[in-house]
Amino acid sequence: MKNGAVENQSSSLINLYSLTFADLKEFCLSIGEKPYRATQIMKWLYHKGARSIDEMTDISKKTREKLKGITTLSLPEVIMDHLSEDGTRKWLIRLDSGNSIEMVYIPEDERGTLCVSSQVGCALDCSFCATGKQGFNRNLAVEEIIGQLMIAKLLLNDFEEIDNFTPRKVTNIVFMGMGEPLLNYRNVVAAMQIMLDDYGFGLSKRRVTLSTSGVVPALYRLKEDIDVALAISLHAPYNSLRDELVPINQKYPIEELLAACRNYIEGSNKKITWEYVLLRDINDRDEDAHALARLIRNIPGKVNLIPFNPFDGVDYETTKREQIDRFRTILMSYGLVVMTRKTRGDDVAAACGQLAGKVKDRTKRTGQMGEREA
Repeated sequence: MKNGAVENQSSSLINLYSLTFADLKEFCLSIGEKPYRATQIMKWLYHKGARSIDEMTDISKKTREKLKGITTLSLPEVIMDHLSEDGTRKWLIRLDSGNSIEMVYIPEDERGTLCVSSQVGCALDCSFCATGKQGFNRNLAVEEIIGQLMIAKLLLNDFEEIDNFTPRKVTNIVFMGMGEPLLNYRNVVAAMQIMLDDYGFGLSKRRVTLSTSGVVPALYRLKEDIDVALAISLHAPYNSLRDELVPINQKYPIEELLAACRNYIEGSNKKITWEYVLLRDINDRDEDAHALARLIRNIPGKVNLIPFNPFDGVDYETTKREQIDRFRTILMSYGLVVMTRKTRGDDVAAACGQLAGKVKDRTKRTGQMGEREA
């Protein structure tokens, strides 16, 4: 199977959440079933939220018994559920011994955004991000990524029968949680295929956003493999500063990153979302705003200004509100579309840059700060 999810069936159960529609059809054929079984199974999993094979009542009992012997619908374990005063909800999810990830749900008037993780920790070590300071352990499997969405929808009762006038609770997915998605390329793309598939979650390609710090070769590959919204963690308009804030810039400097972004949206009406965390007296000066505007003004997109959300162990400070507004005004004077992200869930450490989970670090970076649990 192309995403490597199906292994030797004698050695382990196949987690059905690990299979794309194409993989599931291939799997059905491999066990002597017709390909249409894949459609039935997908609908039960992602349209109706079935949590057992026995619930799949339009599948024969014989086939269900066969599936029960070789597959599983296991999900990671929720070990903490925090509800913010503003309605934001953060879950701590245990994956294995010593490793947990965090996932955040942000409800708004017309949509509900789920922020999912792609790795246990992060190897990139951006200086203003709590996740990076936790170190890195491993990539998440497809079923662990899809499992986050399943957990959220189940806990939010988002699989209930609804009429055409009742909005879904989870309408948008953003890969802005723990990890760099493009460093877990194969599994992230497979998970996004399930999210977009009509037999899967059926999300619009504009409602699934991948946020990256700039893994340039993978950006070129992404254009060929899947069509989703793209957000770029830019955070500085000069290589010298970005080298410090986002160390991957030392390998793929801004010029190469922007070229990859132009390629990604070429021949389409897609736009780039430029994410820019404002750090007081670091990257929030007037001259920084002018430099940023000149850098990106000819690339279709919008700027998302993000006030820094403090966490233990860093000395960065949040930019004052009047300077955030001034920075925004300067960008808009160049004709750019600019939003200032409203801080959500900071009272439960669920705001942008605060996700940390619990990581059994393999990079040895956590010794610099000490271990931090959510």
